[in-house]
Amino acid sequence: MRLKDIVTSINDAVDALNYAAARKFIEDNFEMVYQHRHLLNNNAREIFKFVQKNMKSEEEPLTKEEIKTIMVINTYATKFDIRGLKLNVKGKEQLFLKKQVVNYLNADAKILLEGLGVIRQEEQLVKADS
Repeated sequence: MRLKDIVTSINDAVDALNYAAARKFIEDNFEMVYQHRHLLNNNAREIFKFVQKNMKSEEEPLTKEEIKTIMVINTYATKFDIRGLKLNVKGKEQLFLKKQVVNYLNADAKILLEGLGVIRQEEQLVKADS
């Protein structure tokens, strides 16, 4: 594809609120878009920054299965079902080592998982660094 077609496709996708398509265009043509990012409209530039940040990050995004597991944990935490919560956490220790998991947990799940020692409190991490 030519540069003009790529930029037009990205800007049109963003204008149509089709952010997934815009992200796909940016990812597929990253080098070309990077060199000519000034041609993108404001929202497309924000998506470009997001894609660029994710490409620099070494962590892989959560899979659908992991997100479903987190949703189940949120449900058990909301119902305050400690037994069900422990059963779902068991065997999924690697999931809770990922940094972005905390962003998907609701407040109830965060409190209960901190109490169980599954995740660490952010405040303790900040105080330890000081």
